[in-house]
Amino acid sequence: MFLLAILPSIILFIIVWRADKIEKEPIKLLLKLFGLGALTVISALVIGMFCDDVVFASVNKQNLLFILFDNMIVTALVEEAGKYFVLKKVTWKHPEFNYTFDAVVYAVCVSLGFATVENIFYLIDEGIDIAIIRGLLSVPGHVIDAIFMGYYYGLAKCADAAQDDAGRSRNLKLALIVPVLLHGVYDFCISTDYTILLVAFIVFEIVVIRKAIKKFKQLSNEDREISPHEEAAEYTGTDEITEGL
Repeated sequence: MFLLAILPSIILFIIVWRADKIEKEPIKLLLKLFGLGALTVISALVIGMFCDDVVFASVNKQNLLFILFDNMIVTALVEEAGKYFVLKKVTWKHPEFNYTFDAVVYAVCVSLGFATVENIFYLIDEGIDIAIIRGLLSVPGHVIDAIFMGYYYGLAKCADAAQDDAGRSRNLKLALIVPVLLHGVYDFCISTDYTILLVAFIVFEIVVIRKAIKKFKQLSNEDREISPHEEAAEYTGTDEITEGL
């Protein structure tokens, strides 16, 4: 049963590992990112429990606005901010962060650490059926968010190499904001009983998955060394991954 809980993470990691074609990242670094990403589950649980039991103890938790706030801030922002903190703290100045696709590999490793531990908790609390469902939906969902985070994080690194402070700042913000929005919308849509939101969730997921896969393949195929001589058009993000969402 334990293997079934972690199998989706293993498969997704292998896919990302194989897509890093030019220069494989050190296993020690990836394990560190995975491990620290797993630890962010603790901060997410502590903050979530505190908000539920103290901050929102007297709030009507069935209110639609509360559900939206809870999923966007208490869940999505807290979880993605934890991942982002680990990603930037460990990799921003790391000498191995020298290719654009590295950003995606790093972000995915952090997210898989979180998603794996989260899925194990669900296996213990809810049983194998829920763990399998989450393995098919939630774990890939974390990876999709990580692709978005890694995309903008890589753009920020290119901007930094070209000494474009505005580009670096903008893309670092997007590296957090975009995954938070995607994560929050995902959770919000599946946290209510409204049929229209379920339909919106299905459409939303189809669009996001298609764009994420397309961008993932593009970033893998167009992987290049991060250089101070990059042309501005190459890292400004004019082909935004979020275009059309």
